[in-house]
Amino acid sequence: MTRSTGPARLHPALRAPGATRSNALPAGAWWLWALGLATAASRTTNPLLLGLLVGVAGYVVAARRTDAPWARSYGAFIKLGLFVVAVRLVFSVVLGSSVPGSHTLLTMPGVPLPDWAQGIRIGGRITAEQLVFALYEGAKLATLLICVGAANSLANPARLLKSLPGALYEVGVAVVVAMTFAPNMVADVARLRTARRLRGRPTGGVRAVLQIGLPVLEGALERSVAVAASMDARGYGRTARVPPAVRRTTHVLTLGGLLGVCAGTYGLLAAQGAVHGLPLLLAGLVAAMAGLRLGGRRSVRTRYRPDLWGVRAWLVAASGAAVAAAMIWAGAAAPEALSPGVVPLTAPVLPLWPAAAVLIGLLPSVVAPLPASLSDSKERP
Repeated sequence: MTRSTGPARLHPALRAPGATRSNALPAGAWWLWALGLATAASRTTNPLLLGLLVGVAGYVVAARRTDAPWARSYGAFIKLGLFVVAVRLVFSVVLGSSVPGSHTLLTMPGVPLPDWAQGIRIGGRITAEQLVFALYEGAKLATLLICVGAANSLANPARLLKSLPGALYEVGVAVVVAMTFAPNMVADVARLRTARRLRGRPTGGVRAVLQIGLPVLEGALERSVAVAASMDARGYGRTARVPPAVRRTTHVLTLGGLLGVCAGTYGLLAAQGAVHGLPLLLAGLVAAMAGLRLGGRRSVRTRYRPDLWGVRAWLVAASGAAVAAAMIWAGAAAPEALSPGVVPLTAPVLPLWPAAAVLIGLLPSVVAPLPASLSDSKERP
C-alpha cells in the first residue's frame, strides 16, 4: 500500500524562492509596478476595470507583503479611498454638477449666489447621471491612492533610499520619512487600540481618539529624534568640494533637462506638438540624468550591499509598465470602452482585452520572492 504524501509540490525551479537579504526585490521595482497600475487607473473611469485593478493590487499585497510596520498600511489606504469616494459624492450633491441629466432623484433647496460666483450652485436638482459621474471620478482617484498604498506596503523605504542618486539623497530622505510616517502611525494606532481593548477601555469616540493621539505623536517625535541622532553619528550632511564650473554645469543641465521633460510631455499630450514631443522628452531625460550624475559628486557616501536588479525585479517592473501601456493603447483604440457614458445613462461593460492586460499585474505574486513568514508556512507539512 502506498502512503499519500499530501498535495503535489511544484518543481523547485518553478517555485519562487524565499526572500533573503541578497535576493529581495529592490524597492524601485515595486514602485514601478504600482505606478504602472496607477497610470492604467488614470486612463479609465470604467468601474469594472478600476475594481479589477484594485483586486490585482490587493492580491499581490496579500501574497507578498512582509510583517514590517509599513506593510500594514494597505488597509488604511483602502479606507482613505472609500472616504474619497464618499466626499466626491457629497460635493456633487451639495455643489451640483455640470453634467446634464434627465433622471431626477430629488430637488434640494437652492442658495442664491452673487454674480461673481457664476458656474457654482448650492443645492438644486440632483440627477442620477451626476451621481454616477461623481462615483466614476471618485473611484478613479481612490484606485490611484490604493495603488500607492500597495507600493507603501511592499517596498522597504530604507532600500528605496539606498537606490536614489547621490544628488537626490537629501531630498530622498525627506520623501522616505514622509512615506514611512503614515505606515508607522497606522501601526502605532493599532497597537494602542489593542492595548486599550485588553484593558477594557473603549476604543471609539472622541475621548478615545484624543487619548490615543497623544501617545502616537509622542512616539513619532521620539523616532524622529532617534533618526536625527543616528544620522548625525554617521556623519550625514557632509559634502565634498566641487569646482564652481562643475556646479554651474550641473544646475544648467538639471534645469534644462527638467524643462525639456515638461515641454516634451506637453508635446506628447497635445495634438499640435506630437512630432516634436518625443525628441524633446528624450533630450530632457538625457540632460537631467547627466545633471544628476554630476550633482552626485558632492555627496560623500558609500553603499553597503547595493540592490541588484535581477530578472525577477525586471519582470515585476515590466508587468506594471505593460499594464500601463496596454491601457494607454486601449484608450486610443477604444475610448468608449474605458470611459462609459453617463448621458444617456448606460451600464458599464467589461472590455475583454484591457481586462486581460490588467491581469498581467498579477505576475509579481508568482515571480517575486516569498517573505520569510510565508515561505516558512508553505514549507511546513
